[in-house]
Amino acid sequence: MSRFTGQPCRREQVAEAACAASELLEVLWGRGQEAAPSGPVPPSQLRALLVIETHEGANLRTLGEALGSRPSSVSRLCDRMEAMGLVTRSQSRASRREVELRLSRRGHQALDEYRAFRTREVGLVLERMEPSDVLMLAEGLSAFRAAASQAQGVGAEAAEASVRSHVADSA
Repeated sequence: MSRFTGQPCRREQVAEAACAASELLEVLWGRGQEAAPSGPVPPSQLRALLVIETHEGANLRTLGEALGSRPSSVSRLCDRMEAMGLVTRSQSRASRREVELRLSRRGHQALDEYRAFRTREVGLVLERMEPSDVLMLAEGLSAFRAAASQAQGVGAEAAEASVRSHVADSA
C-alpha cells in the first residue's frame, strides 16, 4: 500500500521507480568517473572488477557467466584490465588449463575511490530526505539486495548484514 496514495503498489510501478532511480544514480556517479585519481574506468570494466572482487580467484567462465558475456568478449575485457594494471591473471591451482583472476592493488584502489565518490554523492541526496524516508529506503534496499544476491547465488545473509552495517552508519 502506497503511503502517499493509499493505493496498492504494483510491482511493475515499483520496478519502474527503481529503474528511474538507478538512471539518476548513474548520472550522479558518471560525473565523478573521469575525475578519479586512479583514472577513468569504463562501466564494463567497473562491473567486471566488482564481480572479480566478489569471486576472487574466479576463472574467465565464471566472470563471463556473472556478466552475461561471451568468452571472447570476457577475454578481451580482461586483456584491457590487465594492461591497465587493474587485475592479475595466474594459472589455476586446480587446473593448468584455467586462469584465475584477482584484483591488483590498483584495482582495489579504483573500487575504493569509486565507492567513496558514490557514497558522497548519495549522501548529499540523502541529506535532503526526511529521516523516516531514509530509514524506509534503507530497509527496502536491504530487502532488494538480499533478493538480488540470492538470484545471483551470493550469500544473502552476508549481503544483508553488509547493508545493515552501512544503514547503521548513516542513521
